Amino acid sequence: MVEETWDILKLLGIDERRLRLKWISASEGSVFAAEIQAFVKLLNELGENPLTTPATWDLPSDSLPNPTDMIKKPVQLTMEQVEYCMECSICTESCPVSRMQPGYSPKQIIKRAVMKLDEDLLRSREIWSCLNCAYCSKRCPAMINFPELNCYYRQEARKAGNLPLKSHHGVHQLIARLQTRSIQQQRTAWAAESGNFRMSGEYFYFVGCLPYYDITLSYLNISPLTSARSVLSLLNTFGIEPVISNDERCCGHDALWSGDETTFRQLARWNLEVIKASGAKTVLFSCPEGYHTFKTDYPKYFGELPFTVVYMTEFLSRNLPDEVLSFQPSNAGAITFQDPCRLGRWAGIYESPRHLLKRIPETELTEMERNRENALCCGTSCWIECALCSKDIQTERLLEAEQSGAKMLITACPKCQIHLTCAQSGEDINLKLKDIYTYLLEHLRRPL
Repeated sequence: MVEETWDILKLLGIDERRLRLKWISASEGSVFAAEIQAFVKLLNELGENPLTTPATWDLPSDSLPNPTDMIKKPVQLTMEQVEYCMECSICTESCPVSRMQPGYSPKQIIKRAVMKLDEDLLRSREIWSCLNCAYCSKRCPAMINFPELNCYYRQEARKAGNLPLKSHHGVHQLIARLQTRSIQQQRTAWAAESGNFRMSGEYFYFVGCLPYYDITLSYLNISPLTSARSVLSLLNTFGIEPVISNDERCCGHDALWSGDETTFRQLARWNLEVIKASGAKTVLFSCPEGYHTFKTDYPKYFGELPFTVVYMTEFLSRNLPDEVLSFQPSNAGAITFQDPCRLGRWAGIYESPRHLLKRIPETELTEMERNRENALCCGTSCWIECALCSKDIQTERLLEAEQSGAKMLITACPKCQIHLTCAQSGEDINLKLKDIYTYLLEHLRRPL
């Protein structure tokens, strides 16, 4: 754990000497005092702690409004929507959490919101159970966006002192908050080892939190950064050297959807300035949550973005040149595809990942019983409230993939891969998990 903490500090650009570990016996008072004095002296020599200073952008901005200029308002329901909702329960019947926890009901939360039972609602633990998977809102006849409504009450619940239970001891929330400080990250070493990239240019590859996940989730024996390495290699193969920046921050998705709007705004503002300074006209994403956050949430707070937002499977599907690149035949047996919630139900992107997979000769792509807009999510969201309910949903999804006859489950979302890999440990489920970009790269014939 100490080594992992040092690795995180290195990525954040924080001098690792600011963290010291030394075992001293309680009987060695003079030794302890001397150690403290030496450490305090070192900290003074190192200068001001970067974590005490909020991040500020030193370039003038004339196209982006301040985050406080655009206030996101709660979801407003019409009387027609309310009346329809009170006669219906499709949301609760569809909700994966409700199936595992019968006491949880999106409809009842809406009812309490309509009845202005705010104090009761803001004290409720139920508002933290929603997975933001949009299964309910996709099926809602009244077109109520329940995740959006619930997100607003999460923000208010935080102000009232009702906080979610954080997974992984809160390390991912802490890393996101630290990125709002005046730090100089060192997060692109993987890219220098994997391919060619630029400091400025037309295309910006937004990597997201993968460098940190590589450290915090190493115990799962997977490397989330493998996906980013594969993306960079694929882009390089047909002549694109994207911008990959040390200055990039977390997109803020998890902060926003767990009610921490302040952190979200700070991260978003910084990212927009960084991308603007790079000169990029197109920003590419391999993480559906990052894509959705830029595509949908950033404009709500900052207005129209000065660049185009594109998800990587859409970009590759349009731009992988048939006449230059070809793929080796697959010997993986049957494969199936996990539709991420943010990519599928939220963004409507279903076919481009399948199109890319089918470009590999002899691919046997089989569908799970629930696919596309009906796909079951990976069981947890925002690194909060990961409990038995999450495990049950994840195991159900893995079994569904196995029952489809597939030998491998392909993901297009780092969190899907992480959560399903975690759930698979200890289970007798004979299924390999791999991200789509690594799978494509493994089958790519290199041009002569």
